[in-house]
Amino acid sequence: MQIDNSGQIRTLSWTLDAGSQHPAVHGPIQWQLGIQGDGEDAVIATAEPLVAPLHRGVEKLFESRDYRQALMLADRHDWHSAFGSELGLALTIEAMSGMTVPQRATWIRTAMAELNRAIHHLRWLGETIGELADDHSAAIALRDECRHAKESLVRLHEALSGGRLHPMLVVPGGVREDTPADWPEQLRRRAAESSGLADRLLDWISTCSVLAGIGILPREVATSFGVSGPLARASGLALDLRFDDPYLNYAELAEAGTLVRVTRTSADAQARFEVLAEELAVSLRCLEAASNELSSAPGAEPVNVRLPRSLRVPEGSGYGWTENPTGINGWFLVSRGGPMSYRLKLRTASFANAQASSQVLAGTKLAQLPLAVMSFLIVAGDLGK
Repeated sequence: MQIDNSGQIRTLSWTLDAGSQHPAVHGPIQWQLGIQGDGEDAVIATAEPLVAPLHRGVEKLFESRDYRQALMLADRHDWHSAFGSELGLALTIEAMSGMTVPQRATWIRTAMAELNRAIHHLRWLGETIGELADDHSAAIALRDECRHAKESLVRLHEALSGGRLHPMLVVPGGVREDTPADWPEQLRRRAAESSGLADRLLDWISTCSVLAGIGILPREVATSFGVSGPLARASGLALDLRFDDPYLNYAELAEAGTLVRVTRTSADAQARFEVLAEELAVSLRCLEAASNELSSAPGAEPVNVRLPRSLRVPEGSGYGWTENPTGINGWFLVSRGGPMSYRLKLRTASFANAQASSQVLAGTKLAQLPLAVMSFLIVAGDLGK
C-alpha cells in the first residue's frame, strides 16, 4: 500500500476475494483504488481496473488455427459462458460461408445456450448468497439448493458434450453429435424441478436490503461504456440480442411467450441479481420448450452438414455476436480465403463491464466493495482474453 502524505487519499492495489467457490475469482481481478477516510467511514475516491492479468494473446493464436481448431479455443476466455462463445464464432463462419444448419442441430444449440445460461446464473447467485449468508441458515440452505440444482444441470451438459465446463460441441454447420436418447426428457424434468428455486431466489434477493443502493450504474453510463447483458438490463437498457437480433430459435420462443425480456431500473447490485434470478426462470422455461422439440428419436434427423477436409471461408469480413450469460460476445472475422482466419477480433462483455466499474465504484463504501464488484459479473479470462 502507498499512502499519500497529504493524509487525504490512500492508493492501494486491491484483489477481489470472494471465497474459493465464487465464479468471479478463478483468476486475479485487480483494481487500483484511491481510498478516503478510515475504518467504517472509508470511501472509494477513485477506482481503476487493472486489465489483462491473464492475457495470453488469444486473438493471435486464432491466426495459427484452422476453423475447426479455432472453435475449440473459442470457449476458453469466459469459462462461465463457454457454449455461447463457441456458438458465436460458428455462426459467423456459417454466415460468411452460406451454410444452412439442420433444424435439430439448431434446437440442440438453443437448449445448450440456455442450459449454459441457467448454470451461469445459478453459480453466480448461489455463491454470492453464500458470501452474504454468515450464520443465517435460510441463506445457507438457499446456497446449497443452488449448488445442487447447478450440479444436476452440469451433469446434463456433460452427458451431451462430454465436458463440464468447456463443451466443444459446436462444429461449423451444426453440432458434433446428437443427444443421448433420454437427454431431452432429463432436461425437461430437471428444468421443471428447478423452477421453484428460481422463484425463491427472486424473493430472497428482493428482500435483501444489504444489496440495495450498492454500485448504482446509471443507464447513460451503461450506454456510453457499451455495457451489455444482465448488467445493462438492470440499468433499464432493454438490450437483448435474443430479441433485437434473433438467432437460433429465439424468435420462435419469444413469439410463443416462453422467452421474455427482463429489465429493472434501480440499477444497483440488488437489481442486477434480481435480473439474474428472473432470467433463470425464463431460461428454465426455454429448456422445457426445447426438450419438447427434441423429443423425437435421436438419429432421425441430421445434426450437421458434410464439410470438406479443409474448410475455407470465402474472402471478406463478417461480424457475429451472441447474447452470452455475461453479456454480448462478438467476433469480427477477416478471411483471405484460406483455411485460417487472417484476423479474428474478440469483443468480450467483461471488458466493457469492468471499464464501467471505474465510474460506479467512486463513492462506494470500502466495506461494500466486494459486493459491488461481484454484481458486475466480471470473469478474469473474459477481461484479459
